[in-house]
Amino acid sequence: MEAVLYNLQQLSRRGMVAPFLVVAMMGMMIVPLPPLALDMLFTFNISLSIIVLLVCIYASRPLDFVIFPTVILIATLFRLALNVASTRIVLLEGHTGTGAAGNVIEAFGEFVIGGNYAVGLVVFSILVIINFVVVTKGAGRVSEVSARFTLDAMPGKQMAIDADLNAGLINQDEARQRREEVTSEADFYGSMDGASKFVRGDAVAGILILIINIAGGFTIGMSQHDMVLADAVRNYTLLTIGDGLVAQIPSLLLSSATAIIITRDSRKSDLGQQVFIQMFSNPRVLYVTAGIMGSMGVIPGMPNLAFLTLAGLLAAGARYMEQQSESGEVVQRKEAEAKQTAAVPAPVPEANRELSWDDVQPVDLVGLEVGYGLIPMVDKNQDGQLLNRIKGVRKKLSQELGFLIHPVHIRDNLELAPNAYRITMMGVPVGESEVYPDREMAINPGQVYGALKGLNARDPAFGLEAVWIDAGQRDHAQSLGYTVVDPTTVIATHLNQLLHDNAHELLGHEEVQQLLDNLAKHSPKLVEDLVPKLMPLSVVVKVMQNLLSEGVSVRDIRTIAEVLAEQGARTQDPYELTAAVRVALGRSIIQKVIGLDNDLPVITLEPALEQLLMKSAQGSPQGSLGIEPGLADRLFKSLEDVTRKQEMAGRPAILVVAPTLRLWLAQLVRHSISGLSVLSYSEIPDNKNIKVVAAIGAGQ
Repeated sequence: MEAVLYNLQQLSRRGMVAPFLVVAMMGMMIVPLPPLALDMLFTFNISLSIIVLLVCIYASRPLDFVIFPTVILIATLFRLALNVASTRIVLLEGHTGTGAAGNVIEAFGEFVIGGNYAVGLVVFSILVIINFVVVTKGAGRVSEVSARFTLDAMPGKQMAIDADLNAGLINQDEARQRREEVTSEADFYGSMDGASKFVRGDAVAGILILIINIAGGFTIGMSQHDMVLADAVRNYTLLTIGDGLVAQIPSLLLSSATAIIITRDSRKSDLGQQVFIQMFSNPRVLYVTAGIMGSMGVIPGMPNLAFLTLAGLLAAGARYMEQQSESGEVVQRKEAEAKQTAAVPAPVPEANRELSWDDVQPVDLVGLEVGYGLIPMVDKNQDGQLLNRIKGVRKKLSQELGFLIHPVHIRDNLELAPNAYRITMMGVPVGESEVYPDREMAINPGQVYGALKGLNARDPAFGLEAVWIDAGQRDHAQSLGYTVVDPTTVIATHLNQLLHDNAHELLGHEEVQQLLDNLAKHSPKLVEDLVPKLMPLSVVVKVMQNLLSEGVSVRDIRTIAEVLAEQGARTQDPYELTAAVRVALGRSIIQKVIGLDNDLPVITLEPALEQLLMKSAQGSPQGSLGIEPGLADRLFKSLEDVTRKQEMAGRPAILVVAPTLRLWLAQLVRHSISGLSVLSYSEIPDNKNIKVVAAIGAGQ
């Protein structure tokens, strides 16, 4: 036996088991088999059905037997191949006697039904009714409903996994495992819906094979072998009934296995334990049942011994369950008392503790470190308002940018000055400053009517001149034109600005996938055709990061996805795709700059300079130009001067250039000239009135 199992393992590793089974089943249908071979194969078929049934019973959950639909198909084909082989030998050798098709068929025809073919027909009919009408039909209906409900519940389960992941209840690996389980569950119940049709078809085939064999046997026996009617009826009917019973019993076992596994709870549990706990754990149920059975047992004419014996057993079982329950409660109470009185074990000394992966802390995506003097600002017990302000910043930015901003992890840092704070992203400091909890910051917006006494400083968010003043000077400072804010607002505004400027670093694969999942609820076909059919998720991530880096919101995810789906067949370059998306989002980009005003004041490049830059752009890498430093410096200074004039006039500064130049110029001025928006001609909607307020030339 060990040698056989070893050979099967070797064939399985080489991928030869499935082809071998297919060839063997085809051979059984074509090549005549001797009676001994039929005996062995029928015995194997029965044992295989018993194994499958027991695996279904002992499996902790349906997904532990995920290949069950495939096993059902193979077992059904194997049984039908056996029917073909046995039919051949019954019709060829049936005239010789009831042992012509082997001992197994003869035993079922002679012993199981007592050699009476009329009884055999009745038994076979009952088995077929049980299998076809009760078990198979019910299992098929349950499979169909389970498959539909499982598929309908998939989006909700995926959302629950994403919610747990975003809340920090599970990590990436656990989320990936749970997603795989959801997918496997949907595949399993979908396959079971089809596998139940195999089982039902097998039951129908058994009835037809029985009728064909009996009719064919009568005809062959009487016409070809000159048998009398009584002998022909006896031989061929017994052989056919024996053959049908040998096939119908494994079919009933597999139908029962299908019904058991499809009606199982999807959670991990032992079937026997579930039955015992849910049916026999309540002594009251057993007592009432014992009383009813006992009452029936004392009625004259009833089988008193059977009813009263069973009533006594049920009452004894109920009493036993009560005793077990009482002893369990006593044990639990003693264990609870022991835990309360037990001494707390001594902690393992830090020097003796082994290092583990728990000692490797992941970096915070967004972090805020504060000196010990600022701890009251983040402590709710001391009426600290910074946590609420930060929550408000995250909510505002999430609505503005179009994706959920990560939580800000706050902790104290004794290495900082008492009143200092530091903002980090990906574990790297991106901004730090100092605030005074007992003062307020008066910010100079550009024009004030007097000076203030206090500590001179700079607004950390925008770099404006500011003064830290006493709270009593607030009204006086506002009367002079200063903007006065409290320290909590200073930190929150600084955090808001840094998160907004670096939003593209916060948007990753998980966030984009969540956006696409939300879009799929309303536009499933769009998302299905986009990722991963047209382009990988990484390209979509890069395009959306490019948009955020240029201050463009990704709230309109539908428009972004439609443009990517339209342009995906033409190019996979993220920068070209970004340019195409910006054109589609032109209306919202313009509205952010000028609001609802129809007049669009723009700055342009003189034709000579624009032609020169476009020639330099030909053949250059995306987002770079090969021009002389002097020209670049003059261009930069001219743009800076025009932007300053526009700001002083209270108008937005908008530079409009050719699409091939937009990316390079946007990168040139992004961090140097604040307030200057760089657009391409194709991004301006048709309903805007363009007014050229300045033209930049090469000689300026």
